[in-house]
Amino acid sequence: MTLIEFADFSFKYLGADSLALRKVNLKIEEGEYVVVTGPSGCGKTTLCRAINGLVPQFHRGYIAGNVIVDGKNTRENNVADLAPIAGLVFQQPENQLVTLNVEREIAFGPENLGVEPNEVRRRVEELIDMLDLEHLREKHPHEMSGGEQQRVAIAATLALKPKVLVADEPTSNLDPQSAETILDLIADLNNRDMTVVLVEHRLDLVSKDASRIVLIDKGSIVADGAPRDVLTMDLCQEIGVGIPKATQLYKRLQERGFELGKVPLTGAELATLVQEVTKG
Repeated sequence: MTLIEFADFSFKYLGADSLALRKVNLKIEEGEYVVVTGPSGCGKTTLCRAINGLVPQFHRGYIAGNVIVDGKNTRENNVADLAPIAGLVFQQPENQLVTLNVEREIAFGPENLGVEPNEVRRRVEELIDMLDLEHLREKHPHEMSGGEQQRVAIAATLALKPKVLVADEPTSNLDPQSAETILDLIADLNNRDMTVVLVEHRLDLVSKDASRIVLIDKGSIVADGAPRDVLTMDLCQEIGVGIPKATQLYKRLQERGFELGKVPLTGAELATLVQEVTKG
């Protein structure tokens, strides 16, 4: 079932000189894990905001075409209507943390949507357990590390029970270990049937889990397909996308006539393929 559909969608912010998104056509099915990547300023954040209705309901400007999310047109439904469908996790978690402690933060969204108190309590406890937040329950968000804040932001988003989790570069300000923790958590949510749209530049950490990679350049989708297909395109290097080191090495070996038979996305995959070829 198609959960998100962009149909010839274009958007230009008020006062901007050029389109942020240009005639985007994109379908995302229920249960997919779609990684969106591309150079800085290419339109990735606008794409995320168009899914949860911030574009065009909050950010005004020129608009053409439509975005349909679970049957709702984002031009006709406000952000509150779309919140239980598309949950957005921002790049800077402190920008979306508004209460005094973790427990209240997770409860904030569903309480504002009028969810029954017993159900709010159930969701809070479930998410504290799922995201390992027990030791942070009473902590103020500003007393936490960036990685902990991001986990709380994800929990607060999931408390709304959205059908799709949209995460806009959630690891951009995190150290490698915290980034890996957040990305493993997102992959685990997808394994539990959560549809995921993730904007991410650390492709070495996410490619192995993604079902698709969507490549954006200058507001347009320039590639869309399975990670092993998209990441071997010369286009990635031409527009400055950092492909995984294992995939880079595969391409170099292939140029020298050394065939591995499959595109590796991780170092472990590369090592296994090399072993198999050299044994053979």
